[in-house]
Amino acid sequence: MTKISLKSLEALGAAKLAELVFDEASGNAAFKRRVTAAIAAQSGPGAVVKLIDRRLSGLDRARSFIDWDKSRRFAEDLTAVLSSIVQELGPADAETGMDRLLRFLATHHAVFQRVDDSNGHVQGVYEEGITALAPLVARLSPDAASMLPARIMEALGEMDHGYLPRVADQVIPHLPPSALEAWESDLARRTAERDAAEADQRASGRWFYSMTDQWRRMRQSIARAQGRLDHLISLEREKPERSQDRLGIAALLHEAGRLEQALEWVREGGPYAHATLFGLAEDDAPDDSPAVRQALLEAAILKDMGRKAEGSETLWDHFARTLAPDILRAHLKTLPDFDDIEAEERAMALALDHSDAKAAMRFFLAWPRHDLAGQVIIAHRGLWSGSDWHILPGIAATLEHKQPLAATILYRVLLDDILARARSKAYGHGAKYLAALDRLAAEAETAQGRPEDLDTHATYRAHLKTQHGRKAGFWALAEGRATRDEPEMRRGRRPRWSDG
Repeated sequence: MTKISLKSLEALGAAKLAELVFDEASGNAAFKRRVTAAIAAQSGPGAVVKLIDRRLSGLDRARSFIDWDKSRRFAEDLTAVLSSIVQELGPADAETGMDRLLRFLATHHAVFQRVDDSNGHVQGVYEEGITALAPLVARLSPDAASMLPARIMEALGEMDHGYLPRVADQVIPHLPPSALEAWESDLARRTAERDAAEADQRASGRWFYSMTDQWRRMRQSIARAQGRLDHLISLEREKPERSQDRLGIAALLHEAGRLEQALEWVREGGPYAHATLFGLAEDDAPDDSPAVRQALLEAAILKDMGRKAEGSETLWDHFARTLAPDILRAHLKTLPDFDDIEAEERAMALALDHSDAKAAMRFFLAWPRHDLAGQVIIAHRGLWSGSDWHILPGIAATLEHKQPLAATILYRVLLDDILARARSKAYGHGAKYLAALDRLAAEAETAQGRPEDLDTHATYRAHLKTQHGRKAGFWALAEGRATRDEPEMRRGRRPRWSDG
């Protein structure tokens, strides 16, 4: 198979490549902009600047709303602008390229007000723009680099989407010490003035957004670059308690060898301050949760303090609260050979008896112990809800082969919810669930531990006919008299603005 590579494209020759580029540019507006910028670059940076400025001005002036289904095309247009700045202008004139890149990043404030970016395409372009800052800063002259903080504050200093600290993180490593000192002084002044202006709001106890949050994070980044750990910690203590990154500070103190202080910070707020159960939410990444980070970091600090046994006990205590697999794995690694086998059995028993059955089920699926996950599902069969439609079908499919009874319980819950709420758009899914129930019926009927009060498949099917026999659309699909392509699920969600 012929693959596209730089070498294979070069072999085509200039004429053939020009023909391909011309054809693509004729029907692709975003690509045409990139080609136009490349051609303009042949005349020098000035020609490219004119093209970029025209597009940036258009972004500033635009007011029309862009629906989600058109956001991808809009993102491609933004990518063309960004590419013109980074690939054409930046290499020719780093200072002008930096100025236009900051202007481009500043357009996010107006753009996000008029685009439905549920799919995240537009935000992704601005993320790329932030990443492009560092290589460009490295090419600036010392004088231009010293002026950069002021230019950043002018462009982004009052924008509340959270990009400002991330922009700062990209440029701070490349700034001279004098520029960092001046930026710290400017941010300290701004923060003090804003704190004074917002004193009444803060005294009310009500939450409100303040730019001081972003400015303090920037000051901490500067302090980190300067090696001023105590100053960084003092800035952390200025934040509201709910906003303090205790684990981040503990990690810095641990790295610096200040173990007693690190232990205080990781434990500050009590053992439940960061506890989060291994839950059932679709986007859960529980082993990246603060609960897991706290447990692993606390154990590592104790180990470095020569208190390895206490660290092992700490891991067990955290696991007992959270049922997070990574904590249990870390605990087992601290034990002597063969002791870990007994400890794992104790962990399985603890999870089986845990008060949160959903957390227990997810733990057993992740460990994996599908047999025990099935036990939890069967024992707590009244707990499961069709509202967890985004999670349960995958779990049921995973358990079909070796745990048909547990899978049956979940498929019934999902099907009952669809029919009870007459969710006609989900009837195709319901028909698949009923087909799975038919397929699993024989094994589920004879499964060990089957509850006596659980209806047989024949009784369950008869009940469906009695309760929902008039839902003709569903039965047509279930009985093969009609087909339906399931619509693509579009779950509207707001963009996940990064907070640094």
